[in-house]
Amino acid sequence: MTTPSRVPPSRAARLHLRHRLAVALRGADLLEQKLRILFARHERLGQAEESSGSRWHDRVEEADTWLLRAVLLGGEHALDGAAAGVGPARITIDETVTMGVRYPSEVTCALQDRAPDSAAPANTALVHAEAAYREAVRAAAEYAVAHAAARIVGAEVRSTRRRVRALRRHWIPRLETALARVELALEQSEHEDAVRRRWAAQTLRESTRGAGK
Repeated sequence: MTTPSRVPPSRAARLHLRHRLAVALRGADLLEQKLRILFARHERLGQAEESSGSRWHDRVEEADTWLLRAVLLGGEHALDGAAAGVGPARITIDETVTMGVRYPSEVTCALQDRAPDSAAPANTALVHAEAAYREAVRAAAEYAVAHAAARIVGAEVRSTRRRVRALRRHWIPRLETALARVELALEQSEHEDAVRRRWAAQTLRESTRGAGK
């Protein structure tokens, strides 16, 4: 790409610079529109991240409380039997796109029921602890998605802001300066051409009158 300040003055250069300036201005406008939309989206995602993070910590704290009660009632050996019948969690994540940015939007957390042939929890506190940890897993999945979405969109906000700044503060002023320089040079050249044409016409008239005497 030719540096604007190095473009030699000519009518073609003027048209070229005008086109590049128009493209740069249009690009800056579009990027600023994108930035406004992404910034608003990032704020909402940040709020969702904060809310889901708080809910996750609350669910973990509740589950840990029930677990402590269960251990106090049945001892640590009671945990082995309770954990034996617990199946894995299956996570499904949906994505969405905003202004060309793809990020996770929804999560489904499927937790398998306790195996029918597994031993029942040794005490009621373990039953409550299991239910609480199930909710904590779901809350953790929701927080993970919210955190990833906020991080991805936030990175795009910063990148877009840098591009807008580069256009508005650097590239567009350079194009405007180069265009002004070319237009001034062309104006001076056209003025000099007009002066030469008038001088040539006057010289021709004078020589014609001298030849007629």
